[in-house]
Amino acid sequence: TCAAVTMPEVNTDHLDEQQVQLLAEMCILIDENDNKIGADTKKNCHLNENIDKGLLHRAFSVFLFNTENKLLLQQRSNAKITFPDCFTNTCCSHPLSHPLELEENAAMGVRRAAQRRLRAELGIPMEQVTPEEISYLTRIHYKAKSDGIWGEHEIDYILFVQKDVTLSPDPNEIQSYCYVTQKELKQLLDKASKNEVKITPWFKLIAETFLFKWWDNLPNLNKFVDHEKIHRM
Repeated sequence: TCAAVTMPEVNTDHLDEQQVQLLAEMCILIDENDNKIGADTKKNCHLNENIDKGLLHRAFSVFLFNTENKLLLQQRSNAKITFPDCFTNTCCSHPLSHPLELEENAAMGVRRAAQRRLRAELGIPMEQVTPEEISYLTRIHYKAKSDGIWGEHEIDYILFVQKDVTLSPDPNEIQSYCYVTQKELKQLLDKASKNEVKITPWFKLIAETFLFKWWDNLPNLNKFVDHEKIHRM
């Protein structure tokens, strides 16, 4: 029975207060086919001890391009509990176990969550990126350790947006941001391969597989939409 499962105790006293508060948020637990099976805290979802037992949650990754076809990257703040200081795509987070973000029709719940986090992390006004303007391409399933205690195990909805937006990032979430061309991103990935900069594992996986193909086809992404398959990375 679920009640008998004891969750590991982890001391969070040394961690950032604002980020620790977010650990209480309720993520959506899923099986390997992205069927909802329950809910648990962000904290429990990101402990390697639970991930090693198979705990899996729903997530999303937003790739926002401006009208010059440049991709907005962020560098995660050093307050982040998982993958601090890493460069990554525009915004990565989780839909919460809340009626508005649980809605699966047209992935509306995930798209609403993306809109919420674009505002929270990057300060993008809600009206500048509506859920309807966010394109859901496909899903990837991956697992990665951040350190000995914390990690990721997610089915990640890949979301694309092309729009010029106003930015006002939260320094507790993001320490820097930049728009990059394909050439500039390739240079960053090259630096990461030499350990000169750090990038998140999910961004590395997506950049090495699908990203540039999708980027070449921003006006006609429809041919890459696949809501049936979950890519196991």
